Amino acid sequence: QIEQRIEPAKRAAHSVSKRLQACLQGQCGSEMDKRVKKLPLMALSTTMAESFKELDTESSLGKALEMGCCIQSSLAKILAEFEITLEHDVLQPLNKLSEEELPIILKRKKTLQKLISDWNTIKSRLNQAAKSSSNSSGAGAGPGASSAANKLEILKEEEEEVKRKVEQCKDEYMADLYHFSTKEDSYASYFIRLLEIQAQYHRQSLGSLDLALAELKESHSQTEPSFAADTPVAGYYGVPLETHLKSLGREIALPIEACVMMLLASGMREEGLFRLAAGASVLRKLKSSLASGSNALEEFYSDPHAVAGALKSYLRELPQPLMTFELYNEWVKVASLKDVDGRVQSLQDTCSRLPRESYNNLRYLIKFLAKLAEHQELNKMTPSNIAIVLGPNLLWTQQSTGHPVQLDLASVSSIQVVGVVEALIQNADTLFPGEVDFNVSGMFMPLANSGLGEAAPVEEPSPEPPPAGIPALLDGEATSRDPEARSQPASPAVTRPSPEAAGPPAPQMTDDTTRKGKRLAPARPTMPPPPMAQPWSTAPAPAAPEHAASPKARPRRMAGAPSRAPSVPPPLPPQPAHRHSQDAPPSPRPP
Repeated sequence: QIEQRIEPAKRAAHSVSKRLQACLQGQCGSEMDKRVKKLPLMALSTTMAESFKELDTESSLGKALEMGCCIQSSLAKILAEFEITLEHDVLQPLNKLSEEELPIILKRKKTLQKLISDWNTIKSRLNQAAKSSSNSSGAGAGPGASSAANKLEILKEEEEEVKRKVEQCKDEYMADLYHFSTKEDSYASYFIRLLEIQAQYHRQSLGSLDLALAELKESHSQTEPSFAADTPVAGYYGVPLETHLKSLGREIALPIEACVMMLLASGMREEGLFRLAAGASVLRKLKSSLASGSNALEEFYSDPHAVAGALKSYLRELPQPLMTFELYNEWVKVASLKDVDGRVQSLQDTCSRLPRESYNNLRYLIKFLAKLAEHQELNKMTPSNIAIVLGPNLLWTQQSTGHPVQLDLASVSSIQVVGVVEALIQNADTLFPGEVDFNVSGMFMPLANSGLGEAAPVEEPSPEPPPAGIPALLDGEATSRDPEARSQPASPAVTRPSPEAAGPPAPQMTDDTTRKGKRLAPARPTMPPPPMAQPWSTAPAPAAPEHAASPKARPRRMAGAPSRAPSVPPPLPPQPAHRHSQDAPPSPRPP
């Protein structure tokens, strides 16, 4: 067995030493100073030294480069010492083992095999010579018999000499095998020594880096703010609720309160809220801005879908759902209850078992969702729809594997969770009595004219003017309203909140109403038409009363004015131009 380990041991020592030597960065066998200068780390240190000379030594960048230059130089020296020790304690013994000690044993083994082969050959010749000598002695004495006897004696002497060499070589080979067996543990210590040297090198490098980093951070913190301010999301999303509330001294999680306040201001009437996805870049920006204060969130008031997405993301990224893993089975049992009163009572009991932090935030959120459902005619988000999109973000199972059975159970439990959340929203006032101050921290001020997301009342536009075939108003009405018609050449729009509130149009109008309402067609011109009427013109209206000095413009009936029966017959249909010019009375001239 020992003999069979010689050749593999030689190959292992040779291969490892060759690969280990390739790992060295310095020149093998060189002195300390020359080796350090050739290391890449030293070249990096030199480059940093040349770079920070061009910068202000008091600047943070200059200080960082200067410290980096020193630490890279120190690491280069540690690496050079490591490589020198590695060469002395590992590489040289391995090379000696693979190039000298083990090859000698293998060479002696080959020599022994050759001697044994020669010995076998001589023994064969000796046996043949002995047979020939016995045959010659049996035939009789003569010169042939004496020569055969002499040859036999020579072969015996050679056989004795080869046998002696075989015994000697065999003894030496066995001694080498015994020496290898005793030294095998020391050969294994070469590889142990390699790991020890590597560990020492890394410890020294780590110690130097720790000292340099501590000094660098201390000097950098005096001139630069903490890096934690640049990464606020790390302290909000994906953090346990208790840790987040305790670190900020809050009752309601900041992302929940911020998103709810923004949605109250501009999203309560948004159709498909929590259901329509927002842009990924906007969502990331909003999540990063949450810790910057309410002033940094004003730009997101106009994108309620992004705000809703940020709220859903916060709830889903909690390590434990808001409704807790511990009460998961209780929530599922509540969903299976058919009796309404019993379900409400079970919901109250389960809510009372929630941790204080989870209960406060769940109460806050459910009261908001119930308020959102009050606008379901506009936002299309009924309690059922809200539960479908938000339920899986409020409660989920702790075990989530890819097994088909687990996936089926997850689908069933998701349906049950939706039922629980829907019941919470529908019975929010019973489960969580009292009003909720959504601005619980007082740091979020609603935007001006927000009105909880309700749009400003839209004034009802006035109806379209009557077509040409509808009779015009009485002449008396037209005369009584003529001053208003003259004062406003273009008929302004009239708002009509209700039929009872409608009155005379012109005196009650304001500039604001004029701007917001729908414009009607321009008033009829006060000047008479030319003598030759156009083919598409209608028959002229009856002559004005005798007391009228000139014909008055007949404004169209305004919205909200009382309808009266016409006192004149309807106008004739369009007539050809020549008939109109012959039959119609001449148009009165202006005075």
